[in-house]
Amino acid sequence: MTIPATAGGRPPVGRQPAAATAPARREPQASVQAGIFRIREDIPAWQAWLLGMLPVAVLLLVWALVTAGAPENRMISPTILPSPREVLKSFHELWFDRQLTRNLGVSLLRVVKGFLLALAVSFPLGVLMGSFTKVKAAFAPIATFGAYLPIPTLLPLTMSVFGIDELQKVVFLALAFSIYLVPLFVAAVDNVDDTYLKTAYTLGATKGQAVSRVLLPISWPDIWQAMRLGFGVGWSYILLAEMVAAEGGVGWIIITSQRIGPREHIYLVLVFIVLVAFLTDRLWATVGRWLFPYRGAKR
Repeated sequence: MTIPATAGGRPPVGRQPAAATAPARREPQASVQAGIFRIREDIPAWQAWLLGMLPVAVLLLVWALVTAGAPENRMISPTILPSPREVLKSFHELWFDRQLTRNLGVSLLRVVKGFLLALAVSFPLGVLMGSFTKVKAAFAPIATFGAYLPIPTLLPLTMSVFGIDELQKVVFLALAFSIYLVPLFVAAVDNVDDTYLKTAYTLGATKGQAVSRVLLPISWPDIWQAMRLGFGVGWSYILLAEMVAAEGGVGWIIITSQRIGPREHIYLVLVFIVLVAFLTDRLWATVGRWLFPYRGAKR
């Protein structure tokens, strides 16, 4: 039995007396909202796009200015910061000689493996902790320890146990993902309103039915959002894993470019990492809108 939910994900409430209703939101006076900057104003999409591109254009202009001229006359040495033109010219070498697409695929596969392994542990644990108070109390010290544990400290730990092969990188990513995902899963289940549980128990639901047919269905949109955020964070973890004793991957390209050059590849790789992370995030959002149209996917 599944308890129906309202469109907002909350239990239906009865009509409230007029005195208990929230006061209508008062619009600011015209004199206060005068000028270019207005509090919480609605702006057209083209204006938002233009304003978003303005800081990017300024950043590129400053970059071009500090790297202009002959290498010996520049404000910043090209060994530290190459010019935008030099970075673009190195694209051909990065794409073909460094096999950028292959290394992006290697990194993406490692992220997926670590993420799936983390889900196998963190998802059931998070659901149980969010559903049963005693389970949450039992694992709360470990979860708190993980929340304050710097992720880079897991590198020497996993290397000492699993060596420096592919397994070490996957386990490192799985641990990092789990530390991030478990609190989000717990919060998603724990935030389900108690009214649903009371209604389910009134209708004769067992504890297993309350979890599988009440708590989980209602919390799925928030669980999906937690998975989406966690997968995006994985691109920062993969750089840590691949910068230490890695063969292939975007982290390997960055550390190799930092040691023996060319430095231009570092900046290009960062751009492609952001691009791939953005595209995968859009994929998560699209699937989320399809799975949960009644809630609307968070953008």
